[in-house]
Amino acid sequence: MGGLGPGGKDYMTFKLANVLKECDVIAGYRKYINLLDQNLLESKAIRSFSMRQEIQRADCAIEEALKGNVVVVISSGDPAIYGMAGLILEKALKHDIEVEVIPGITAALSASALLGSPLTLDFAVISLSNLLVPWEQIIYRLKNMLMADIVLAIYNPSSTKREKEFLQAVKIIEKYRDQNTPVGIVRNAYREDQEIKIIDLNELENCKPDMNTIIIVGNSQTKIIKNKMINPRGYK
Repeated sequence: MGGLGPGGKDYMTFKLANVLKECDVIAGYRKYINLLDQNLLESKAIRSFSMRQEIQRADCAIEEALKGNVVVVISSGDPAIYGMAGLILEKALKHDIEVEVIPGITAALSASALLGSPLTLDFAVISLSNLLVPWEQIIYRLKNMLMADIVLAIYNPSSTKREKEFLQAVKIIEKYRDQNTPVGIVRNAYREDQEIKIIDLNELENCKPDMNTIIIVGNSQTKIIKNKMINPRGYK
């Protein structure tokens, strides 16, 4: 399986592009398949799925592989970061199916590049989605990450069903960071409707992020220079 990065051939690895050209079956979330260049889909069997059908995707891929087909399960970003690599491996290895995980540019790196260089030093990555992880555990992890004063990259910050959780997380962040801490917000990185903005932490609760948004919360060293978010490396 492979990661498309943010989408579009310019940000996909040559390795994945070549594998997609040579495979028999492409499986994945419908939205991600639609991001692919149509030339890569020619003469392929396409197996597209809706959101929250991860297990069905995995089972379909294994079924096709057992038929002797070369199958690529695609993911946005990197398949091993909040993706399906773990699920695919768990299931496929029980059938002795050979699996290769092809890395991709994860969303935090796409957002970082558009904002400047906020991830130059140590940083932590967390998802606020409580679909698979209890909210209490997410809060526990969030607090400990904030206490370490490292930059925080937040995936899946909010959805139509999780607005109050996002606001609760913002209140927690405000307890550990100065109100003027720089915060970068990137939506649909490197896609047609891309949005980029840098705000102070005290403005974050008024934002309306969605599942296509990455939020990067700076630390005590993060600064803004000519509208670029920078975390100094410490060179003298």
